[in-house]
Amino acid sequence: MAFERERQQMMADIEAGFTYTRTMTGRDHLDPRVREAMLRVPREDFVPADMRHAAFRDGALPVGHGQTISQPYIVALMTDLLELSNASVVLEVGTGTGFQTAILSQLAQQVYSIERIQELARTAQQRLIGMGCDNVEIRCSDGYLGWPEKAPFDAIVVTAAAPELPAALLEQLKPDGRMVIPIGLPYAHQELMLVSRDQRGETETRDILGVAFVPMVRDA
Repeated sequence: MAFERERQQMMADIEAGFTYTRTMTGRDHLDPRVREAMLRVPREDFVPADMRHAAFRDGALPVGHGQTISQPYIVALMTDLLELSNASVVLEVGTGTGFQTAILSQLAQQVYSIERIQELARTAQQRLIGMGCDNVEIRCSDGYLGWPEKAPFDAIVVTAAAPELPAALLEQLKPDGRMVIPIGLPYAHQELMLVSRDQRGETETRDILGVAFVPMVRDA
């Protein structure tokens, strides 16, 4: 397989990241299902052609339109925190190039993904169809509104930073559901947060670790 050495190094970097941040995240290793998905999805196909050589480095990369593809460790951590099962229905806000979408599709029954930028949504959909990800549906809309027609969701993952927890997304999270979202302002402190709801619908939030994401933009 192309880039096999780089792929294995990526996984070693991810595992090292889990070990380094375990006191903050409460997780000292990557779930084996998530690890397998990270190995299976060809990350090099989700970055611009001139960035393929850097696809496996543990850092974010620009993908155009002012957007980035998150570093592999962050993708792995956010996915791991969702604790998905084969029966999970997931909402992703911020499709980007579709890399995390593809990871989610390996782990869940159905993935609904929202992307504001039409060109990114279109090319991600084409790429995922080409990979055989037939359990993914993407639409171009305002992520702050979620996808109420498909709600409620077992899990929600947001890949852009919101200044506060969007009320519509919380409403669309099932009891016993989990949401992972970065909260904070651009160029200021942002915190990756785990939001969970119990059977009574009560919400608990937990700070995981400091992060840096592009801002989540609301439609005018």
